[in-house]
Amino acid sequence: MSLRLRVLGVLVLIALVATAATAWLTLRQATNQVEESVTAGRQETARITEVLRSYGYAHGTWDGLAPTVRELARDTGQRIRVATENDALLADSDALAGRTPRPVSGQPPVLVDPRPRLRLPADKVPLASVKTTVAAIGEYRAAATYAACLTRAGARVTARPGGNGVPRVSGDRRPAQCRAPGDSPAAPVAQDHAAASACAADRELAACLRRVFAERTASVAPPRLQVRLGVRDEVPAGLAVAPTAAVAGGVALAAVLGALLLSRAVLRPVRALTAAARGLGEGELDRRVPVSGRDEIAELGRTFNRMAHSLQSAEERQRRLTGDIAHELRTPLANLRGYLEALRDGVVAPTPELLDSLHEEVMLQQRIVDDLQDLALAEAGALTYHRAVVELGELLENARTAHRAQAEAVGVALRVEAEGPVYADADADRLRQVVGNLVGNALRATAPGGSVTLAVTRRGASAVLRVRDTGKGIAPADLPHLFDRFWRADPSRGRTTGGSGLGLSIARQIVTDHAGTIEVTSRVGVGTTFTVTLAAVDADG
Repeated sequence: MSLRLRVLGVLVLIALVATAATAWLTLRQATNQVEESVTAGRQETARITEVLRSYGYAHGTWDGLAPTVRELARDTGQRIRVATENDALLADSDALAGRTPRPVSGQPPVLVDPRPRLRLPADKVPLASVKTTVAAIGEYRAAATYAACLTRAGARVTARPGGNGVPRVSGDRRPAQCRAPGDSPAAPVAQDHAAASACAADRELAACLRRVFAERTASVAPPRLQVRLGVRDEVPAGLAVAPTAAVAGGVALAAVLGALLLSRAVLRPVRALTAAARGLGEGELDRRVPVSGRDEIAELGRTFNRMAHSLQSAEERQRRLTGDIAHELRTPLANLRGYLEALRDGVVAPTPELLDSLHEEVMLQQRIVDDLQDLALAEAGALTYHRAVVELGELLENARTAHRAQAEAVGVALRVEAEGPVYADADADRLRQVVGNLVGNALRATAPGGSVTLAVTRRGASAVLRVRDTGKGIAPADLPHLFDRFWRADPSRGRTTGGSGLGLSIARQIVTDHAGTIEVTSRVGVGTTFTVTLAAVDADG
């Protein structure tokens, strides 16, 4: 996976985790606060209504309620408006606090009923208790309502005038003991059914009596209240700052840690590359960086290693070149020095043969220096080329003519094979230098009776030159070094028999400058073939 995708994936993961964590923690915090707010609101509402109900139950009136409302508003922080069911205002916490009353909230009011609740036995309602309750009311309406309750309960109602003319109502039956059907295993089924019916009648009578009591005490008890809490359009309490800040800090910390891990993973190979480049600049050409993976950073590391290897190889070639030059010049210069000192001291006579030998030695050194200069110019791109359309078949014929005497001297047949005219845009002199070097090497490598063939063909858009010999061939292990400076396939061959050792290096550079290629194939005991490929052109260019 590329570094870009890995960085994008990590950033997306951090963003998703941070967003999910923030959303979850915020939702959890908001839910908890809402639940706590709802619970606190219910508790405050229950406290306010209970305090108001207790006040009305104890005082029997709502007079003097304002101090209690003020204290409740201060303790709970609620805006409290207390009015009767007829909307007669009794107290308002805003007015008590000295400010203009604000509009009340749209929530329905909370009802507060201070009247006492009538308590009756749960299992039965004795008729004596019923008569006492009705007599306490003391009004005909209560007696009539009571009679209606007895009638609905299934009792036979009787009434007789009292001393004040109000009828006294009575019933002719006592309700049975209320129990659940089947409580006694020995009880008959019919008895259980009768007990159940009696219990239902008692419950209806008790409900009726509670309703009568409430109606009759309504005229003397304080009226029910409508309590409104809160303010219209009141902004709800926001989330607590501390938990929200903690959540944001945690998410930010997680994002920072993720970014640190990502930067560490990215910067580790960059630091290694920086250290290796610094060492390379200080001359440590063997410095390399460890590489793993296939992303951009890994590709950069591999490219750096290839560059370092190229620099190290170039440095080693430079050192070998210096050593080779010193080796190539040391022996002939030592010979020249020895002969010159001998001539000076009169030890050796200056014969024409000796002078010719010394001159030939000087010319060999001059050729080496010239070859080195040509190679340096070619590799620096400063070698001058005079390009023109060249007929390659004719160029090979000229090369055969130039080397015919050498070929005849060593007993090697030299011939040309051309499949019609083939043209290339090239410097004719430089190409003759390349072909001459290849032909000279082929003649030296071919035994008497062998042959060297110069061939040219056209293959599509390419012109192909081949120099093929039937010599002893080159070992496969030596082929990679064939174009190295001062390298000779046969170490026993010296400068007089093997050339300067720079010819093939110069030939390769010239071909490269012509945007061509030079290749070699060889089999030991069979022969060697050099192939030069150039761009072909038409005769008119």
